Amino acid sequence: MKYQWVILSIALIAGLTTSYMLDSRDTSLAIEPHYPLNILESGSKAVDLYNPEDQRIRLVYFGYTHCPDVCPTSLAVMSAALRKIPAEQRHKIWPIFITLDPERDTAVKTANYAKHFHSSITGMAGTQEQTQELADKYGVLYIRTGLKDSALEYTIDHNSYFYFLLPNGELINKVPHLLSPAPLISVIPDIIKGVSNAS
Repeated sequence: MKYQWVILSIALIAGLTTSYMLDSRDTSLAIEPHYPLNILESGSKAVDLYNPEDQRIRLVYFGYTHCPDVCPTSLAVMSAALRKIPAEQRHKIWPIFITLDPERDTAVKTANYAKHFHSSITGMAGTQEQTQELADKYGVLYIRTGLKDSALEYTIDHNSYFYFLLPNGELINKVPHLLSPAPLISVIPDIIKGVSNAS
């Protein structure tokens, strides 16, 4: 009987200690779950950026929905290029917008923002970790800058390129920020031809 009380006492102390630790945790230190960098979200669905069953060439732009000028201009350029290239070429391209600001840009918000420019552009959002991994992989430079006395609180300064990727995620080429769709329109057939010849 004496040993049973000892065991019960130890269990009680362990339970109280665990309860205290859980109750006193700093919720701001919560760790995001880890996902592969290619499994992102668009709207309410998970999307595989490197889906091997989708053999379209990825045309990716990184930005964020609160961007005042560069992002909307670039997505408008992407949209114009998609409208002007032949349907045969368009069917071989998967246009994608990936947010650099997952704290504010939900998957639904990002998807809706992308569709505003062209119905075929898939807007994607990931975790902070996935966003950083993708940025590192493709050389996307971005930094969060605070905005004093602004309702936006901060902005995301970033470089601006269009990234062409193979279905497995390998970088084919990148084209700098443009004010005209002409350079994109001219490079797309060459990229499609090069990928077709390589396969």
